[in-house]
Order: sequence, then C-alpha cells, then structure tokens
Amino acid sequence: MKEKQSLLSVRALQRRPDFTLDVDFESNSALTALFGPSGSGKTSILNLIAGVQRPARGRIVVAGNVLTDTEAGIFIPMHRRRVGVVFQDAQLFPHLTVQQNIKFGQWFTRTHDQGLPLEVIVEVLGIGSLMKRRPATLSGGERHRVALARALLSSPRILLMDEPLAALDDARRSEIMSLIERIRDELAVPIVYVTHNVEEVRRLALRVVRINAGRVVSTGTAAEVLGS
Repeated sequence: MKEKQSLLSVRALQRRPDFTLDVDFESNSALTALFGPSGSGKTSILNLIAGVQRPARGRIVVAGNVLTDTEAGIFIPMHRRRVGVVFQDAQLFPHLTVQQNIKFGQWFTRTHDQGLPLEVIVEVLGIGSLMKRRPATLSGGERHRVALARALLSSPRILLMDEPLAALDDARRSEIMSLIERIRDELAVPIVYVTHNVEEVRRLALRVVRINAGRVVSTGTAAEVLGS
C-alpha cells in the first residue's frame, strides 16, 4: 500500500448535477492551504481526502499511503485512514469532559499507530487546566484547542482543517493561529487547511493551492499565489 510519493497527492474528478470538481495537485509542505471563494470545491477536496466521499475517478495518496485509487479498486474506509479533521464548529460531545472528549480520538487508533503522547499535546495546546471541564463552560478558543487535541491524539497521518477560525473573534483567531503554527513547526503533523481568508494564508501556509469553480487555478507559495 505504501510507495514513494509526495506528502500529499490528489487527483480527483467528482460530478454533481450543479457542480464538477476536477483537481490535480501535489504538496510536500507542512501546511498546505486550499484557498478560494465559498463554493469553489475546497471542502469537497477535504471530504475526498478524509474518505467521506468517493471520487468518480481519481487517486489520493498521503505520506506514501494510497487511500483511494479508482483504477486499482482501492478505497480505504474513513476510520482506517488515520486522518484528523477539525471543523468550524469544534463538534465536542457536550456530555463528556474535556479529557474524555480528547481521549475519544484514541478509540479508532490501533496501538502500534499511536504517535504523540497526550501530555505533549496538552502542553503544546495549553489545555492542562481544562481537562475536567465540560464544553459548555469553555470559550470558543478553548473549544477549538480541545478539538485540535482530539484530532492529534488519533495519531493522524494528516490533519484536515475546514475554516477552523471562521467563527472566532480577532483575539481568538490570533491565539489559534499561534497554536496551528506550533503544530506545523513542532509536532510534524502535516496540515491541509481550507480558508478564504488572505491573512490566514499569508501567516500559516507554506504552499497554497488556489481553487476556483472546482479547478486548481494556481499553486505555489503565498507570495507567488497572492502577490506581495
């Protein structure tokens, strides 16, 4: 199943009655931003990487692991892909404590796949004081920290983030961007980051894939794609 490949390689065709996604790109960067207007197909690409959706035709490879290859008849189910996902809404379980929410990420991880220790994740994200609290008592920024911790504890090959800062105020956005930078630079977990926010792309992205109307229109550094 493993082969020498780019960190992320996506080639996918997906047709719906009102929209066609037809993309082909690769990245070897620690944080790849999928950038473009709402409705351009960015979230659809995340869903294809995560295994939520199947392409009509295509091939998706993460860190040398073939997750989808329609010609070869390969489609690894979502729960076996080791893909962490963080949404706009943190989507925490309200009846569980922070610690229980975070440890939920381990339930789908085989013992020999386990990577980052809980104590390392807790330290990097600064959530040690929150562990016994429940989601209803947390701020928006705190909920996002917990969602990041849960995704990281699942030992993901790759972390998918879908507009994670869209619902936050400026102070919380800056706080979470700093944490994403630490994950990018210190924890060696590659990130695919969906946004239409130029500031987030300039600050976080090492590679940008610009999407419009279901097509890749340009790739490169933030400066190359967005201009100086």
